[in-house]
Amino acid sequence: MSAVDGAAEGPPAARPAREGTRPRAGRWAVHLRLYSGLVLFVFVATHYLNHAAGMVSLDAMEAGGAAFKWVWRSLPGTVLLYGAVTVHVGLAIWATFARRTWRGITRGEALQILLGLAIVPLAISHVSATRGITEFWDFNDRYAYVLQALYLSGGWDGPLQLILLLVVWLHGCLGVHFWLRLRPWYPGAQLTLYTLAVLLPLAAILGYLHAGQEVGRLLADPVWRDTYRDSLNYAGPQVRDWVYGVNDATRAGAAIVLALALVGRYGWILLDLRRTRVTIRYPDNRTATVLPGSATVLEASREAGIPHASVCGGRGRCSTCRVKVIDGAEGLLPPSPDEVKVLRRVNAPPGVRLACQIRPRRDLLVHPLLPAGAQPSEARRRDRFATGQEIEICVLFADLRAFTQFSEKKLPYDVVFVANQYFRLMGAAVERADGRVDKFIGDGVMALFGLEEGAGGDAGCTAALRAAGYMAQALQQLNAGLGQDLDEPFRLGIGIHTGHAIVGEMGYGQAISVTAIGDTVNTASRLESASKELAAQLVVSAEVVARAGMPADRFTRTEIQVRGRSEPMAIYWLADATVLAEDAVPAGPPA
Repeated sequence: MSAVDGAAEGPPAARPAREGTRPRAGRWAVHLRLYSGLVLFVFVATHYLNHAAGMVSLDAMEAGGAAFKWVWRSLPGTVLLYGAVTVHVGLAIWATFARRTWRGITRGEALQILLGLAIVPLAISHVSATRGITEFWDFNDRYAYVLQALYLSGGWDGPLQLILLLVVWLHGCLGVHFWLRLRPWYPGAQLTLYTLAVLLPLAAILGYLHAGQEVGRLLADPVWRDTYRDSLNYAGPQVRDWVYGVNDATRAGAAIVLALALVGRYGWILLDLRRTRVTIRYPDNRTATVLPGSATVLEASREAGIPHASVCGGRGRCSTCRVKVIDGAEGLLPPSPDEVKVLRRVNAPPGVRLACQIRPRRDLLVHPLLPAGAQPSEARRRDRFATGQEIEICVLFADLRAFTQFSEKKLPYDVVFVANQYFRLMGAAVERADGRVDKFIGDGVMALFGLEEGAGGDAGCTAALRAAGYMAQALQQLNAGLGQDLDEPFRLGIGIHTGHAIVGEMGYGQAISVTAIGDTVNTASRLESASKELAAQLVVSAEVVARAGMPADRFTRTEIQVRGRSEPMAIYWLADATVLAEDAVPAGPPA
């Protein structure tokens, strides 16, 4: 039975809890539930492997059963197994009591919970009729006995146990899926794991059926039948009565405990309604109210019916519930080490917190950063510009002259081939100078420099000028390679400007990428256009030359009117930018 994240109560007055902890179902509970679930999953998997041995023979099944019992019925194995059962079931009951709302639960989570609720009433008869009578009545629960009771009896016990086999396995596989889906390698391994998840229970069922038929044949032999019955050490009808009594008591007890948990939870909620609450405000004037420190922002969203992303179900692992705290951040406690680790993994900028880890004690204004339908891929390491930052960068625009005339006279194959050669050479030149190709626009290139943390504007300007030299050099290589295929050599116009720009992931669907917007980008594009009027290969703003520490006397200086600016702009230009590549320290050949 899988525990579901619940609400957390406010911290004790004497010792405030850190914001990332979970006072009602703390981080320790998350780890305990995971580890106890993994123990139970290993137990079930080895049990099913033992069943699968029945496809070979009953003797193979019995031999595997002896090894299985030697592990799991030893003192360490017993403590580990029943300790895991106690912890896992106990945390499930606690989570049922602690959960504030069932809104926002996914279909997968709901299915896992329902399957978990079905396990106890289905499994108790199997446990009591095997391990129970072995421990309390010194019974020998060999596989032949189990197969006779389930496969040959003709009652409902056999079909119910097959249902139990599938319920337990599906519940466990869902738990493993929810645990692994945040791992970057999981999508690639998912098909293999899915295949194994289907084959193992199928093999267990086939082994059960094959061995059951073999037991039916063996029971027709009086000698084998008498020897088999003597080996069981059956103590009489009182054993059966004991099993039925244990089953009834366990099912009734489980129902009572679950009912008490639900009644207690909703009684607690009714009491909460009488106390003073704080307001959490969202975009579009939506609000949620909670008791100070009693619930996380994620829980408040769900309780108010406000869609909010959370791939991991609010366990503080996936980061998809992250929000930008617009107002009220001073009333929040600092993030816990676990929350900091998750935020660093996705390169979250300052002011971003996990909604499942912050419990407001005063009014709060937040902005969810991901859509409610966010996928597990959003939880993996992302570019630090994923959510947008305003930084100082250097922007380069380049445009290939005479390419339109060339394409009008050539076959589509030739045009695509030459375009790809051009893009390869320009991209390699940019990367050689430690820049990032932002995009190819027709026969143009946009590149960004100085994006690295701590690089600074000066380093970006130096790298951009070096890239311009490499690009001019690469154009000579392209023209030489095409030779007589060109009526006239290709020419290149490059514009470079530096300043502050907003950098972030922008776009739609498959076209999302890290790019930059702002006046700096627009100005760089207009300087590239000005290169045509000046008959120059490179036009750069005076700020770029100054910050790069480049001698100004190698450039021609002038002032031009740039659209969007009221005053003339000082610029420097070069008719041939290859001189910048000749003076640069080579960073390796183009790819």
